[in-house]
Amino acid sequence: MKILPARSALSGRKYWTFGGVFDSISIARRIAEKEALSSEPGFWNDGAKAGRVMTEIKALKDRFDTWVHLKADVEALDDMIRMSRDEGDDSMELDIRTSYKDISGRFDKAIVLELLSGEADRSGAYLSIHAGSGGTEACDWASMLLRMYTRWAERRKFKADIVDLLEAEGGVKSVTLEIDGDYAYGFLKGESGVHRLVRISPFDANARRHTSFASVYILPIIDDSIVIDIKPEELRIDTYRAGGAGGQKVNKTDSAVRLTHLPTGIVVTCQNERSQYKNKDVAMSVLKSRLYEHYRLEKDKENQKFASEKKEIAWGSQIRSYVFQPYTLVKDHRNKFSVGSVQTVMDGDIDPFIESFMRWRWQGGNAAAAAADEDEEL
Repeated sequence: MKILPARSALSGRKYWTFGGVFDSISIARRIAEKEALSSEPGFWNDGAKAGRVMTEIKALKDRFDTWVHLKADVEALDDMIRMSRDEGDDSMELDIRTSYKDISGRFDKAIVLELLSGEADRSGAYLSIHAGSGGTEACDWASMLLRMYTRWAERRKFKADIVDLLEAEGGVKSVTLEIDGDYAYGFLKGESGVHRLVRISPFDANARRHTSFASVYILPIIDDSIVIDIKPEELRIDTYRAGGAGGQKVNKTDSAVRLTHLPTGIVVTCQNERSQYKNKDVAMSVLKSRLYEHYRLEKDKENQKFASEKKEIAWGSQIRSYVFQPYTLVKDHRNKFSVGSVQTVMDGDIDPFIESFMRWRWQGGNAAAAAADEDEEL
């Protein structure tokens, strides 16, 4: 039997740090500050604010306890390995390997959550897909991406609802999904950009290889903890009759809503609900998310150190290629991560891309250089 080294591989990983990804002192300080705030007179007078504070306290304690337990389990595993090595006892090998596998899995999950530390990362997400030029082929590609992200949401037990849909011949011209689940925005924000499809088109009688593009844009669902001020005089509201496939699906009333934010020119539409009031509420939520992203990017422009990140996720930047023929490959052009099973990815298994991108980004990946390094075979 080959005994594992006295110091397990976990304790030597780059990510295993209480001052890098996880800062225990900072987290403990924030817990103490929030608990002191909850003890102040009149704290519960504002129920909504108090609820947000208590939710944050619970989230911080969960994060802290996760790492405390992991650290204790790693130390216990090290003691078990040392004892087995010193006594020459091979009977503990199965227990050691089982414990290592369990701790390693918990460690990787904890690391991913620690990388989701942005202001809105814990929020749900609005995911918009827009077909590029290319007619039927591009619209079919947009519908394939819609299916991929819907399947991904189902895998994570997230709720995914269509907010706005513009159908076209052969597929989808544009669609917006509301994905409700913890950290949905944090997981998906790296998906923003242009996704490229390379395949032999089923719509081409000559069976030629086609390249199609679709843009994906991710926005956080803004809750009360993030204040977005929209003045009534800055907003234009238009109503119109919702479209449909015909017959009973055609709405006979002007229930669709279009909101235009005059200072920025941002336009949001919603026609999924039959009620004009519900459509207006959903459209207002999407508008707040668009404005949050707009102001965030404006703020980033003021600070040059965010330049590479901005380019990395900007609208119009090609981030990933999906090749169906003459071989199968899905490749992220930012960090060069790739898998050969394109069908598995199209069935919603995109977590390897999401997690590899987050780790690469945390390690200081140069998006600008990666985006410029185009692979000739793709």
